[in-house]
Amino acid sequence: MAAEHDDVPLNAIRAFVTIAREGSVTRAASVLRTTQSSVSRYLAVLQDYLGADLIERRGRRSELTEFGRLFANTVSEPLDTVCFTARRMRRRDRPDANRIVVRTSLSTFAYSLLIPNLQTFSAEMGGVIVDVTNSLSPPTSSDDFDILITRDLSVIEPADDWELYNEQVVCVGAPDHVDGKSLSVIRSMPILNVRSRPDILPTWLRAMNLTSADIKSGARYDHNYLALPAVMTGKCLLVLPEIIVSDLVRGGALNVIPGSRTPSGMQYRAYAVDRSDNPEIARAFCRWLVRLCKKAALPDIA
Repeated sequence: MAAEHDDVPLNAIRAFVTIAREGSVTRAASVLRTTQSSVSRYLAVLQDYLGADLIERRGRRSELTEFGRLFANTVSEPLDTVCFTARRMRRRDRPDANRIVVRTSLSTFAYSLLIPNLQTFSAEMGGVIVDVTNSLSPPTSSDDFDILITRDLSVIEPADDWELYNEQVVCVGAPDHVDGKSLSVIRSMPILNVRSRPDILPTWLRAMNLTSADIKSGARYDHNYLALPAVMTGKCLLVLPEIIVSDLVRGGALNVIPGSRTPSGMQYRAYAVDRSDNPEIARAFCRWLVRLCKKAALPDIA
């Protein structure tokens, strides 16, 4: 019947892939929780549809034909993806109907801007719970997250995406040490180094028409969120993304040195993956995040 109407026999394909993995019709029937005769019928339907034998008898054993091996290798992974996605997007009996997982590769962005404002989003959305995870690894379709916030990673699965922020970098220092001073202060005060963003300082120096010989190199830190307390309490400077210090600047904990702002060429983006358990909430979160980033931007400093 499948061949007659030219409909792809998906159940028969699933049965055959299971046969190929388990090595026998009997074990496939056990895995699929059905009868051996039912699996054999599915096999016959698929062979009729394809017009080729998928299994051949060799004495008492059954083995895949060359065509059968080719077909099994070709369809197994896409079938796994379909089944996995269907389970992830299942709406029935969901235990976390009001929860999303946000994954990000931007640890300081999450620490300084995202997490302190999550309660606002939760209140706007009637108590949505937002879990936050941090990873620098490229995401895969089997990772458990609804939204990815990133600057340098890409999503290979279907997803809607939003432009959050075209990164601007600035040089900041404690008000006691830099208030009223010009960019020339960098020649007398050390600039901290951040290992997680080795690109920022060279980019900034080029934009300022400076070289590493024009500055004093300071202490090294793994992340910006570790360097921030040092620059707020010490006699040193830090070059970093403006968006992650905007609240500290507004609150008077840090000052931006005039004339030190420049684009880095990097862009922050948010991706709401199609397989999300809560796609409507995920997309609402991304729209909210766009507004939050716009609100965080500082006015131009001469």
